[in-house]
Amino acid sequence: MSGKLYKIALTSGIAAVLAVLFGFWLFAAEAGVYLEVDFLDVGQGDSTLIKTPAGQNILLDGGPDNAVIKRLSENLPWWDRTIDLMILTHPHDDHVNGFNDILKRYDVKKIIYTGVMHDSPGYLNWLEFARDDKVPLLIIDRPQKVRLGGDCYIEFLYPRESVLGETVDNLNNSSIVFRLVYANTVFLFMGDAETEVEKELLDKDVDLSADILKTGHHGSDTSSSEEFLAAVSPETAVIQVGADNDFGHPSRRILKRLERIGTTVYRTDLHGTIRFLSDGGKIKKD
Repeated sequence: MSGKLYKIALTSGIAAVLAVLFGFWLFAAEAGVYLEVDFLDVGQGDSTLIKTPAGQNILLDGGPDNAVIKRLSENLPWWDRTIDLMILTHPHDDHVNGFNDILKRYDVKKIIYTGVMHDSPGYLNWLEFARDDKVPLLIIDRPQKVRLGGDCYIEFLYPRESVLGETVDNLNNSSIVFRLVYANTVFLFMGDAETEVEKELLDKDVDLSADILKTGHHGSDTSSSEEFLAAVSPETAVIQVGADNDFGHPSRRILKRLERIGTTVYRTDLHGTIRFLSDGGKIKKD
């Protein structure tokens, strides 16, 4: 190679390295500013990726199958194979099944769940995989806060007592409910909790106010009572639901109820994966 060509190649190589480093720096800088919440389009089920300002990856529910793997690959860089916290709201198949593939392909650091009893193969396999991988299992059995660094934290609101090892009549009402707070912005995640849970939280005078509501039970009319929605007063609601599903989700009644209070509604069956960014002062849809 001639000296001139060598200099050109060397200069190009340095420029490429600097571009990569700049891109990495820019990504890291943005990661330190924003809370990102990605409501993943996994069909008829729930799965949400939360990327905190401190750089943690939190995966809330895993959807009904391995569709979550594709969605994670679209929303995480190829080199990031870590899930710092996995949260299972409740062990119905449309929330837990995808977790089995996640445990096989990602390094999961901790798991939060309720420990409620359920005999579905997907749930039992997930528990077995987690124990084989020696992933710490943490139980939510009372209201509590988990700090995520700086002004960002999770405030668990439900369950308000232990269901560890218990069989319950309605698994939806064993769902973990929590607020994700970043400074002055709030997301409220309801799992599949129904109106009985909403009423209990209202009766306990729990602060339910939120900018973004992940509606309970895929927009079913078993959730999202008028009193509950008035307490939340969300600017935006997200409904995670599959196209042309067999359950009639979301309910037209709930859609009308949200419309009447001026809430903007996004649906994964219509809009695909839905991403929000918060700088702690305001939330924008990306």
